[in-house]
Amino acid sequence: MSSRIALIASSRYPIREPFPGGLEAHTASLAQQLRHRGHDVTVFGAPGSDPELRVREMAPLPVISAAARSDVGMPPGWFLAEHHAYLALLVGLSHDRGRYDVVHNNSLHYLPLALADILDAPVLTTLHTPPTPWMESAVRLGDPDRLRFAAVSEHTARRWSETGARATVVRNGVDTAVWRPGPGGGTPVWSGRIVAEKGPVEAIRAARIAGTGLRLAGPCPDRTFFETEVAPPLGDGVDYVGHLDHRALAELVGGAAVAVVSPCWDEPYGLVVAEALACGTPVAGFARGALPEIVDAGCGVLAAAGDVDGLAAAIRSAAELSRDDARWRAETCCSVASMVTGYEDLYRTVAA
Repeated sequence: MSSRIALIASSRYPIREPFPGGLEAHTASLAQQLRHRGHDVTVFGAPGSDPELRVREMAPLPVISAAARSDVGMPPGWFLAEHHAYLALLVGLSHDRGRYDVVHNNSLHYLPLALADILDAPVLTTLHTPPTPWMESAVRLGDPDRLRFAAVSEHTARRWSETGARATVVRNGVDTAVWRPGPGGGTPVWSGRIVAEKGPVEAIRAARIAGTGLRLAGPCPDRTFFETEVAPPLGDGVDYVGHLDHRALAELVGGAAVAVVSPCWDEPYGLVVAEALACGTPVAGFARGALPEIVDAGCGVLAAAGDVDGLAAAIRSAAELSRDDARWRAETCCSVASMVTGYEDLYRTVAA
């Protein structure tokens, strides 16, 4: 049976390729696949999103009076803009009674949690990150019978359980028709947001030790970090190839012998792992966060967290693994079809 779903996304980052991050890629895929299955999906997101997703843009920040701006407690502009966008959205949804069967919150903002009680439809929040101060506060103050949760991994569900959030695990999935097996054999690849917590510098160091070279792809939201930490060691077989759309990135990953995943934080899921496996590319990574849940001995090799020498050895070892086994792991563990089925089951449960 089809459902009427309000899908809340980021108010800050548009949902369009090349995606700013995994959260935007996830939201686009979820919305598309739910519609393919006959659901009525309304996506609320940031201006500039892909027109094909038919995103309803969240309200921009109105002009703030001079008196308000002179207040010593005036928060940063981005914070106020996000606050206004989600406040306007939640108030608007509270007036639109009977329109939706479920509100699915994929944002990282506290207001969809804090204001869940003003809506007539149940609110399901997917936990995409470890606990954050603002969201944790809203969870602890919320009505446990009104707040419903999914988590992108067992690791993330355990982290949030300490706050009282009881989450059903629905792992993120990738479209295995888009992320197709490639020939492999080429220079190892690292992909993702080029920020310190994703570990691009550690990946470069490991590739140097392994003697394999490395290609890095992804957005650079922190230009200072890129220019001071990432750019200097580039060259001699280690190259930054830019921020690629899914088609170009799938070709790059599918042509690599190994995908290097080097988180320097407890990665809640790791969409780049699923993308690599779907391309038939084994993974060499750090055993942090959810990676040990996704990567088994048939599709990757994990080193201890922060062990760059161990990661270099993992790169060499992972190159010997079966690309068919990597693809099989994606089809059975990381497919978008399984993810959407998981959410359909949750929608029926929370709307009952």
